[in-house]
Amino acid sequence: MSGERSGKNGPSILVGTSGYSYAEWVQAGFYPPATQSGRMLPFYARHFPVTELNYTWYQMPRAEPLERLRAGAPAGFFFAAKLTRSLTHEVDPADWRRQASLFREGIVPLVQGRQLLAVLVQLPPDFERTAGNRRYLAELLDSLAGLPLAVEFRHRSWLHDRVFAELERRRASLVWVDEPELPHLLPPLDVVTNPELLYVRFHGRNAAGWRSGVMQKKFDYLYSEAELRQWLEERLLPRRGLFSRGLLFFNNHVGAQAVTNGRQMLSLLGEAGF
Repeated sequence: MSGERSGKNGPSILVGTSGYSYAEWVQAGFYPPATQSGRMLPFYARHFPVTELNYTWYQMPRAEPLERLRAGAPAGFFFAAKLTRSLTHEVDPADWRRQASLFREGIVPLVQGRQLLAVLVQLPPDFERTAGNRRYLAELLDSLAGLPLAVEFRHRSWLHDRVFAELERRRASLVWVDEPELPHLLPPLDVVTNPELLYVRFHGRNAAGWRSGVMQKKFDYLYSEAELRQWLEERLLPRRGLFSRGLLFFNNHVGAQAVTNGRQMLSLLGEAGF
């Protein structure tokens, strides 16, 4: 297994992809022909040391299946898990506390196995910084206290020093995103709120795809080596002394482009001394 870079005097950087179980990755040539979904993780883990679990957003994780998944990964492999949509996008005010409890119970195998590096709290684009939403987010993070949390905002109203200070107080990571320069999307961020963990997601820069609203088009993008090098030199390297571990996830999954860019980033990190 490869995919981690650690500088002699700098942070440890792990590179992976957002999800790994894509049938199109067989067609794209990353997985061997006829690879079934149940056999993908062991092969993926030969190339990357970490993955961001997508399915935990669509459905509540359960301990038994997650234990089987965890057991199928090699020693030294890690996970980040998306918080389930019933706690971020489809919240029932009367039931969310029970949902949070179920989530905590479901990911116990990763916690006990010391393989959970982060829980990604991905908030929807219409989640504005209102009094009610501020209160809900605070209570949600309280309900997940003790877990390694990373918060991805998608509304610009949250880009405020008071928000950053509160995340820092909670030792929660502000998620950096790389995405198209569009008015409704977040600009590049450079604030580190958790010295233990920097969490970065590369969504691609397909502006036309994002405008279309079609998922497969949004994430259809291949970063050039020059773009990755520029990001590394301008964003990561100047802040390498502010955190001890970094997670870099590529979400441009269409056609296994995330794999290509993940490998390129690993090479660039090596050149940079990681």
